[in-house]
Amino acid sequence: MSLRGKAAIVGAALAGCGEAHGRTSMDITIEAVHGALADAGVKLSEVDAIATCQPLDLLSGLTLVQELGIAPKFTMNNRMGGSSFLSHTMWAAMLLETGLAETVVICYGSNQRTASGKLMTAIGLPTYEAPYKPMFPLSSYALAADRHMHQFGTTREQLADVAVAARGWAQKNPEAFVRDPLTREDVIASRLISDPLRVRDCCLVTDGGAALVMRRAEVAVDHPQPPVYFLGGGEGTTHRDISEMADLTVTGAAQSGAAAMAMAGVSAADIDVVQLYDAFTINVILFLEDLGFCKKGEGGAFVQGGRIAPGGELPVNTNGGGLSCVHPGMYGMFTLVEAVRQLRGQTGERQIEGAELALCHGNGGVLSSQVTNILGTSATL
Repeated sequence: MSLRGKAAIVGAALAGCGEAHGRTSMDITIEAVHGALADAGVKLSEVDAIATCQPLDLLSGLTLVQELGIAPKFTMNNRMGGSSFLSHTMWAAMLLETGLAETVVICYGSNQRTASGKLMTAIGLPTYEAPYKPMFPLSSYALAADRHMHQFGTTREQLADVAVAARGWAQKNPEAFVRDPLTREDVIASRLISDPLRVRDCCLVTDGGAALVMRRAEVAVDHPQPPVYFLGGGEGTTHRDISEMADLTVTGAAQSGAAAMAMAGVSAADIDVVQLYDAFTINVILFLEDLGFCKKGEGGAFVQGGRIAPGGELPVNTNGGGLSCVHPGMYGMFTLVEAVRQLRGQTGERQIEGAELALCHGNGGVLSSQVTNILGTSATL
């Protein structure tokens, strides 16, 4: 069964991005939910399915239902890290297509920055890695970066170009948390965290939340905002612990991207705007390769010269990404909201003219879970 064009995002909202002093993760989530419902022109009482996962609450679906005061037919709480929400859109499309739900809300919120100022995780170190005292998850991504540099000749400058491009987009986004100028030299001179990654190679630690409302395609046009259609989705899960990753330079995005594009009937060359989970600069290089925007090993060269920056040929992370806009523990929701806004033509100075197809990609664990969504305007149906 193909889900192409069977469901659409009819509401989207952000909440508490940056610093949300005095608010809990659930407070931020609920604010985002109400914002997305208002954007969609949908009442809370109409919601009959909900999907979420919160930073530290393993039963957060139940908590959210209770806090909202609703009794949905379905509650999804599958948790794969930052890729979870792009999986939730696929589940939502299936529920809607089969008639098991009419209105699905997907949401997330975290007060990571104001609660602790550092990564908060309920996941302990893997048994066989713990004796080496790695920084979790940072050291895992540093291993992947080091291997890519060794195997393909990827350079420090190329990694830095990813961060510089993200900052360029953030400077066009008034909602981005960090908008100061950033150069290659700044990135390379920043504090070493886990060799070869430096602090500017790493995502922000912020608060923030986001929510989406999804409905069947045939009713999507009955809402205030232009619908953004779900055209394709795919997943790829390869491991949990970095020590069990078969090849540090190849991620499950090769699987998820191929499946999503096959369902959507598109190729990488057709995509107008790309939203990637850029927890670290190496992520963008790996995902561009595995999703088919360039060949394996050529990601470093691909991002040089401002190719993914404002004015470049491939707009990537047009909100500033997790590196410069927002990253409250799990970033996947924010790829979706930015894509929706781009396809609606609502992103102001950073708007990609004529954008009709967007690729969103989420990463969970330590390059463990990869999920890809293809979204499009009505012109793509």
